[in-house]
Amino acid sequence: MLKNIILIIMDSARYDVVAAAKTPNMDRIGTLESRWSYNSWTFPAHHVFLMGLMPHKSPANVHASNVYRQEYAQWQTRTGIEKIDFSDFTPQLSLPLFLQKHGYRNEALVSMPVLNPATNLNQYFHRYELMEKHNDFPGMIDLILPIPDQPTFYFLNLGESHYPYTIRGAEQSNIPHLHGVHGTLKHFREGETGEWFSDSQFAEMKLAQQRAVEEIDLCLPKLFHKFAGTSAHVIITADHGELFGEAGYFGHGPIQHPKVFEVPFTEGQLPGE
Repeated sequence: MLKNIILIIMDSARYDVVAAAKTPNMDRIGTLESRWSYNSWTFPAHHVFLMGLMPHKSPANVHASNVYRQEYAQWQTRTGIEKIDFSDFTPQLSLPLFLQKHGYRNEALVSMPVLNPATNLNQYFHRYELMEKHNDFPGMIDLILPIPDQPTFYFLNLGESHYPYTIRGAEQSNIPHLHGVHGTLKHFREGETGEWFSDSQFAEMKLAQQRAVEEIDLCLPKLFHKFAGTSAHVIITADHGELFGEAGYFGHGPIQHPKVFEVPFTEGQLPGE
């Protein structure tokens, strides 16, 4: 029997923040691991996910080609499809296309505007929607309606853990406000660079991201309940991390720092199976 696949990507959630958070429902999926993202920014990181590659363990003394081969073979366990290897994904290198060929329906619900349906990420999906709000995981769950006898791949990008780290129905009043799309499109006047945040502001933002992760965890039972009685494989991870003042940086993207690339990762069967 083919399994439903639920891939949950907590945008910008760095590993140590998730490890410090209280996540009893994530813990039911599997052991939390520290892994490494292939990218430091949302769009290219999600492109890699849709190639079928999850964050890696950065193993030593191995051929890189074997790491890729082993990663693609993991989709045997995740899906229930027998005898998968790298060649099954070529030449398109598309996880949605591969799954579609095996009878899957592909659905994407994304929170970050940079992942909008007009981008080339929206290929081989039967449904691809940008949520109206960046922090509405509960509303996203409401839109998920498993189809009996139809294996489905659910690609879910969650914005609660992205700046400004807010959860639905709550305001983080101590978080500095950056104008634009979550601060990405902030414009400065000529010669202006903006005020740098204080240590206490960075600490509050890091704590706010932890609270957002805990809120995501509280929503998981509602999601899992929708798949009760079905076979489903759950993957929970992040696209990249975030810097809260370390080495003089804030955020992610054009930054080379371990905390931008270190991400949480856990996967396993739907709890209760």
